[in-house]
Amino acid sequence: MRSCPCHSIGGNVTQDVRAILLVLAAIAAASIATRAGAVPVSPADRAFFENRVRPVLVKHCYECHSAGAKKVGGKLLLDTPEGMRKGGESGALLEAGNPDKSLLIHALRYDGTEMPPSKPLPAAVVNDFADWVKRGAPDPRGVVPAATTRSGEAEKGEVFWSLRPVSSPVPPDVQDNAWPRDPIDRFVMARLESSGLKPAKDANPQALVRRIYIDLIGLPPTSDQFSRFVTDYQRDSGKAVERLVDELLASPHFGERWGRHWLDVARFGESNGNDGLGRNPTFPHAWRYRDYVIAAFNSDTPYDRFLTEQIAGDLLPADSDVQRDRNRIATGFLALGSKPAKAMNANFDMDVVADQIDVIGRGIMGLSVACARCHDHKFDPIPTRDYYALAGFFTSTETLWGIAGNEALTAPATDLHVLKTPAVVPPPKEFVETVVTLESNTGKPKAIPKPKWAPGTPLAMGVRDRPKPADCKINIKGESNKLGESVPRGFLSAVEGDRPSAAIDASQSGRVQLAQWLTRGDHPLTARVMVNRVWLHLFGEGLVRTPDDFGLYGEAPTHPELLDHLAGRFVRDGWSVKRLVRGIVLSRTYQLSCEADAATVRADAQNLLLARHKRRRLDAESLRDAMLSVSGQLETKPAEGSLVRHRDILINLAGSLHQPSVHRSVYLCYLRSSPPPELAAFDLPEFTSVTGQRDVSTIPSQALHLYNSPFVIEQAAAFARLLSGESADARGRAKLAWQRAFHRDPGAEELEQAVRFVEMTATGPATPSNGQVSEQKAWAALCQVLLAANEFRYVD
Repeated sequence: MRSCPCHSIGGNVTQDVRAILLVLAAIAAASIATRAGAVPVSPADRAFFENRVRPVLVKHCYECHSAGAKKVGGKLLLDTPEGMRKGGESGALLEAGNPDKSLLIHALRYDGTEMPPSKPLPAAVVNDFADWVKRGAPDPRGVVPAATTRSGEAEKGEVFWSLRPVSSPVPPDVQDNAWPRDPIDRFVMARLESSGLKPAKDANPQALVRRIYIDLIGLPPTSDQFSRFVTDYQRDSGKAVERLVDELLASPHFGERWGRHWLDVARFGESNGNDGLGRNPTFPHAWRYRDYVIAAFNSDTPYDRFLTEQIAGDLLPADSDVQRDRNRIATGFLALGSKPAKAMNANFDMDVVADQIDVIGRGIMGLSVACARCHDHKFDPIPTRDYYALAGFFTSTETLWGIAGNEALTAPATDLHVLKTPAVVPPPKEFVETVVTLESNTGKPKAIPKPKWAPGTPLAMGVRDRPKPADCKINIKGESNKLGESVPRGFLSAVEGDRPSAAIDASQSGRVQLAQWLTRGDHPLTARVMVNRVWLHLFGEGLVRTPDDFGLYGEAPTHPELLDHLAGRFVRDGWSVKRLVRGIVLSRTYQLSCEADAATVRADAQNLLLARHKRRRLDAESLRDAMLSVSGQLETKPAEGSLVRHRDILINLAGSLHQPSVHRSVYLCYLRSSPPPELAAFDLPEFTSVTGQRDVSTIPSQALHLYNSPFVIEQAAAFARLLSGESADARGRAKLAWQRAFHRDPGAEELEQAVRFVEMTATGPATPSNGQVSEQKAWAALCQVLLAANEFRYVD
């Protein structure tokens, strides 16, 4: 009989028990780490905390509420996540998700408790903390990045994967040589074979045609387009797919679909959002940038040129006034950011620069460079000097956003770009109105003089060089009134390595050289980030599943060799987005079914190995556009301008500016803090920061929206009217409804239930007048059910 190990001679512990104790210790450590805040934090939440929350804590709170304080006030520590949650003598600080019930927010608002005691923080800062609590108070301090434990590169001192040169991997050999259609497929099949898995079957043509239409142009196929493809596919599947892809790539709707993806990255919005004074001024000329982006994707502007125009278009040579106007409009990319009120923020100018660095960093390079504003980046190899080397490009640049963004709207207006070639469009009489704002000191309405421009003058947001470009000085702890040494304008040292720095033209901002650096063929990040974004929009997930974060906090690529293959191919093909999309869509990997055998699903529940396609919910714009298409109401011509193009106003004073429209959703008015009501329920971003991948939620309020939305009800009624004009027979009408909505005939049971539903829903006496109306409403109710169905809202 074995002796008890705890009472063995000498107190020795057997190997088995030691293993158990090690496991228990690991569990205890994990528990402590969780209490300390070591919970997953999304890249967006991490960036928000690092840019908006941590700098304020460091500046205003740590002196009295950190482990290094001479005397800790109120037994409250704010320098750790555990201290934030525990609170101090006054109790818990936070109720995650509910700022109005959080003591921290009450204190910052000077509601009962007053912190900091010297003077209240600016309203914009308090709003940031309230937004942080709404997000659940995510706190990344003390969280060990998954990438560190996965690769160990930080400990070894090796160059992180995303900063290494893009390799030229040879597509691997596979056992099933008949399966691949493209080199893409060889990389995927090699991983599957090494894992003992097999890919799903090819998608059937009915699923594939809808997938391709939605992914490439954001619209479902019509019944005729659907039938034609299925017939062609049965004759020659390969040629049918190739013909369809080429047709859709040439469609003007391609730019509307893929331009919308880029607008998310560019944080496009047509108003400023809450500026901290309770105001939300419009950006009446932002729509020109929207139209520029759509046109660029339709014309397949090479991606390197596309970026160069947006970063330095005003400095590029132009052969014509048309090209010069286009280049200036493109620089709206740098001017669109949401801005705090200048009167409330001594760091206003550097906050604008921080936004521009962030859209370059996360939007183009997939790195959160902005985190190095106050201190060296905690995890990625980005020192503060690199941040201010980049900042010099933008402190040497004047940002043009117009009247509404100006401080208190009373000072002389910033000059916008005045365009030469667009037509002058005088505003309608009802839009000729006095610009109104609220004086910050009294809150009373005050009339503001109209600009120097004649009504209807074509204008554009953008940037231009300052008269005297100069390097930027380090802002100590991010404060613009505490200056350190000057840093020569330059690039990220982690990317440059031993390469001699490019010479910056002292007479210019250097944005041209910045664009050249970002788009040089051997830049390790630019092409990788873009091909990953394209892959994401075609598969639902990127090869790197944190598309805005290729740093240590982000996820490693699931197929690193495939990512590099695509990045190199993208550059060799002249940075053509259309050629990249075409190649991926024609691959066998893209054309797989969503259905896989149970063993494969169990072995790879997250589909990291790409053995099957991913079933996806339509995004907000595609869902609205699909409803308009099926109901026969969609106007396919591009909309002109914007609802706010003649309105330099505060939308918080004007009420809702949204009006009914049957144009594609990309042309709706995207006001910050006041999104299009037809889209708001389906995970629209806030349009205030880079959004490479939208959240996708499934919550009860979405079903309620589809049930109560006036837009959905209107489209259902139009759908019903369309059916009544095509068939008088109830069963024939129901079949047509299924064919338009789902591209299939209803099953026998579905057909009987639909007819019975209409009969039971139609009420009232069967008179020629109200009897017909009641029946039409019943058909509209059925149509609304179809538009709200999962089969309509999801694409396989």
